Amino acid sequence: MAISPNKYMPIRYIPFGLCILAAIASFAALELHRQAYQFMLIFGFLTLVGVYDLLQTKVAILRNYPVIGHLRFMLEFIRPEIRQYFIEGDNDETPFSKEQRTLVYSRAKAVPDEIPFGTTLDVMAPGYQWINQSLAPTRLLSHNFRVEIGGKDCKQKYSASIFNISAMSFGSLSANAVMALNLGAKKGGFAHDTGEGSISKYHRIHGGDLIWEIGSGYFGCRNPDGRFNAEKYTENAVDPQVKMIELKLSQGAKPGHGGILPGSKVTAEIAAARGVKEGEACISPASHSAFSTPLELMHFIKKLRDLSGGKPVGFKFCVGHPWEWFGIVKAMLETGIYPDFIVVDGSEGGTGASPVEFTNHVGTPLQEGLRLVHNTLVGVNLRDQIKIGCAGKIISAFDMAVAFALGADWCNSARGFMFSIGCIQAQVCNTGNCPTGVTTQNPLRQKALVVPNKAERVFNFHNETLKTLKALVEAAGLHHPGEIDAPHIIRRINKHEVRLLSFLLPEMPAGLLLTADHIDSSLNLPRVFELYWHRSQAQSFSVLKN
Repeated sequence: MAISPNKYMPIRYIPFGLCILAAIASFAALELHRQAYQFMLIFGFLTLVGVYDLLQTKVAILRNYPVIGHLRFMLEFIRPEIRQYFIEGDNDETPFSKEQRTLVYSRAKAVPDEIPFGTTLDVMAPGYQWINQSLAPTRLLSHNFRVEIGGKDCKQKYSASIFNISAMSFGSLSANAVMALNLGAKKGGFAHDTGEGSISKYHRIHGGDLIWEIGSGYFGCRNPDGRFNAEKYTENAVDPQVKMIELKLSQGAKPGHGGILPGSKVTAEIAAARGVKEGEACISPASHSAFSTPLELMHFIKKLRDLSGGKPVGFKFCVGHPWEWFGIVKAMLETGIYPDFIVVDGSEGGTGASPVEFTNHVGTPLQEGLRLVHNTLVGVNLRDQIKIGCAGKIISAFDMAVAFALGADWCNSARGFMFSIGCIQAQVCNTGNCPTGVTTQNPLRQKALVVPNKAERVFNFHNETLKTLKALVEAAGLHHPGEIDAPHIIRRINKHEVRLLSFLLPEMPAGLLLTADHIDSSLNLPRVFELYWHRSQAQSFSVLKN
């Protein structure tokens, strides 16, 4: 069997190794050349730097790239834009701006994130948004904002933080990354979504609250043929650490696509978590086999809730064909079975690997999807029965404020928490060569991520973000983020015009969809209701012809 140089002789250690050899050679040459002591001092110092890099626990890059890793920070110290050019590329297509990453890093380290000289944003640019302050600001006692999740049929309601870790699977993330996230969630009293890769042993070590996500591959609750297994599901679902069960219908980064983890990447640990054979391709079909109609979906949700002992059960999806979503709502009305929650995943959400066309051009963005789901539930008088979570490039407290204004009850973040444990957006997640140990299964690389240190940063990022959200709520004269509504957010349309978000995205009148024979365009609602509400059906995901 061929030896992998990446695994057994990592080339990233070569500069450090050369420093050691040069220091030894310089010492040996002292008797022949007196000037050799200068080289001995230089390379001896670099050797000590490399040893320190390997032993320190705060900076994963330096643990994986001793000595040479300092070049990154030197470039950033001299001129941040040099680092932008050489390390991140000379383009504007990286997922998040430098300001957003700096914000996360600062809050994760619990250091001040204030900036001098005012805003760095162009306030005259179309799309710029803000929240107006009040002349009578409030003063709140706590930033520990929570929401109770669980509807009429739920027996074990869950008091969740309004800011939680979004779905990321073990396998996509390293073992150390999973442990750091879960330990941070435990410390901060918020939830950690497992992703569809199921519950691994690393999720259980620290006992942080889990949202168990079940995808179309039914990992952790499947038969050998890939179909749902009720007994295996119950074993995991009744675990006290599992607080909610989330059925994934689609993912924002690649909705309707499914996925495959090649057999070469299915290690023994991944196989054990997912309930598949080691070394065998792990397939997530594009659709579920347990149901094929909206009515069957509702009965499956009831089955999952009953088998779990009455825990909150809901589903996550990226809004696609509107008539399919309307069909699901009609199935709720027809059966009287309601999910306890719905998580709306915006198409701007991320993933470790996806076709570019799916990442960029498939699925509904968070703003439109979230508002459609909220308005539809309002229109059938179910909004008070079903809580709504959301995800899709949510990083800051203001991002959360906008999401609440659109109708969310809580927010999830994936890459924000990834940044907090050291992700530098190297964008090599699919190669196994993550420089900070976040998205690799290489044991040597992931050792660079020191769990207790990064868990503290996860806690800090969550805590500091909610502190800032509290300050925003107080400045607006409110008492809870749930009070933020569309009229509180203002958006610039062009250089000479701004609009309240409530004018751009109007609210559905309560109960309208239950009583109106026809959704009239004069109501100033999105035309999608007029076009498809009466053509959707609970019996099928297809649309009725006019």
